[in-house]
Amino acid sequence: MNRILLICILLAGCFFETSAQYADLVLPGATQTSRYLSLLKNKRVGMMVNQTATIGNTHLVDSLLKLHVKIQKIFSPEHGFRGNAGHGEKVANSIDSATGIPIISLYGQHRKATAADLKDIDILVFDIQDVGTRFFTYISSLQELMESAAENKKTLIILDRPNPNGDYVDGPILDTAYRSFIGMQPIPIVHGMTVGEYARLLNGERWLSKGIQCDIKVIPCENYSHQTFYRVPIKPSPNLPNMAAINLYSSTCFFEGTVLSLGRGTDKPFQVYGSPLFPKQGFSFTPRASASNPNPVLKDQLCYGYDLSNVPETVPRKGRKIELKWLIDAYRIFPDKDKFFIPFFSKVAGNTQLQQQIVKGVSEADIRKSWEPGLAKFKVIRAKYLLY
Repeated sequence: MNRILLICILLAGCFFETSAQYADLVLPGATQTSRYLSLLKNKRVGMMVNQTATIGNTHLVDSLLKLHVKIQKIFSPEHGFRGNAGHGEKVANSIDSATGIPIISLYGQHRKATAADLKDIDILVFDIQDVGTRFFTYISSLQELMESAAENKKTLIILDRPNPNGDYVDGPILDTAYRSFIGMQPIPIVHGMTVGEYARLLNGERWLSKGIQCDIKVIPCENYSHQTFYRVPIKPSPNLPNMAAINLYSSTCFFEGTVLSLGRGTDKPFQVYGSPLFPKQGFSFTPRASASNPNPVLKDQLCYGYDLSNVPETVPRKGRKIELKWLIDAYRIFPDKDKFFIPFFSKVAGNTQLQQQIVKGVSEADIRKSWEPGLAKFKVIRAKYLLY
């Protein structure tokens, strides 16, 4: 076939294929070096990055070093610079063996970069793949880095990346009485924003500590919209190994606040749930200790339950929402209802109301109605800061 004709056919196909194929054309902010290299020239640079900060198959740190950027130190979030530390595992400071650059853990002795950490830094860069949920801690790390930057008069460049759950907004708004590192602001569980948009919201609404504002420069994605089906190329954390887990995360993370297993310690974390006390029929699994899950819930116990990895909710679709039916059904069939919820549930849900509603047998439809006023208000706020 004529080469030019073949190219035309392939290009035409790009316009008529689904958004999943179109997402292959998305260019994250990091790839657009011409937009930010001049800002880093002759500066001592601090970078908050992990394994997801790449340009193609090359880590951003390596790419910038080849472009003669002076990287003074690396700051790492939960799961560490290489992304292999377990859930909630504290990470120590270290030296990157490949480059010799010091790594300061912001999920170890302290979470906020101190004045001492930043004294030899002229400018900061943030590049981490988020998944668009309130309880995924990377947006909390972003907030605390923004506060540190503002307090120490440093500019923060945010290299934006697509949100794989950016096509919808859903869930209860956080009651700030239950503020924690898995929920720092009054936003819904699924906020529908990229990290760059969220940083603009934090500044614009003056939600940073004491109302301060950070000097941010967002390098946006190219060829991305909130309807783009974006397939995350590198797993953002050890227990989100694939797109099924990433898309189910907003619904199955509720089980973190119960006595059930949600699959940590199996090959399908956040894609299965169960308990030894569930009816002994159908699907079963046994959580095992591993490097990323040294002590999973219900370790070494045979659990009966449900495998969600192949249900329609694992892929984006029009009208996506958080699925409450799994949590409601699990509570209904659990034999010892007084022990189903643990105190951590209020932090995951961001309130005590959801637990009370489920215990009282409130229908899913009525629970969702109770979210509507807060969601409507948030969507008005969110709209002011969208870039896509």
